[in-house]
Amino acid sequence: MNQTGMPIGAIIFLGAVLLIFAALDGVMLFSLLRPGDERGQIVVWKASAFTLASTTGAHLLNVAVSFIWARSMSTNSLVQLEVAAILYCLSLLYYRRRHGG
Repeated sequence: MNQTGMPIGAIIFLGAVLLIFAALDGVMLFSLLRPGDERGQIVVWKASAFTLASTTGAHLLNVAVSFIWARSMSTNSLVQLEVAAILYCLSLLYYRRRHGG
């Protein structure tokens, strides 16, 4: 254990997860900003639309549940960003395989 009380293995694991998420965010931004041919643009458009629809649906469900159960809404922006990056990268891989990009 170190001074924070966390085991070294946990710190290494969390550092690796942080690096993986940073890489996913970089892939997401790079693919959105990179110009490409029409097929590549369609793949990025479909992956972006799927990610937007998924995250919007999740937020709507969160708001509805919070309203019905009369709870305060608490969201973590980092978690939302990483879930969006994971969804985007997975849908980008799916649409690239499907459309041959």
